[in-house]
Amino acid sequence: QVQLVESGGGLVQPGGSLRLSCASSVDIKSIYQLGWYRQGPGNVRRPVATIRNTGGTDYAKSAEGRFTITRDNAKNTVNLQMNSLKPEDTAVYFCNAEVNYTSGIKNYWGQGTQVTVSS
Repeated sequence: QVQLVESGGGLVQPGGSLRLSCASSVDIKSIYQLGWYRQGPGNVRRPVATIRNTGGTDYAKSAEGRFTITRDNAKNTVNLQMNSLKPEDTAVYFCNAEVNYTSGIKNYWGQGTQVTVSS
């Protein structure tokens, strides 16, 4: 069982920055992939950025060049630095952990943190 707790959301003006953090209850070195997803009003949840335990990363096109995902193995956290924020980035952001068990893959989710980009 993996518990994830997000922090760092809030209200920011267009062009501003926010840093989201997600704390894991287990050693993240044992987690194959960590990621950030977002869900806007009336929309489905979509991936924003993911990072594997090898260090490999993937970004949504909308996030490339503006967002950076990192993992801190010492603190068991995964972070999302968001720069040059736009109103369309407004959403609830969820932390995700994908764990490979011998019985199969299981996904865990945090409770979400609200990010609002508005002047």
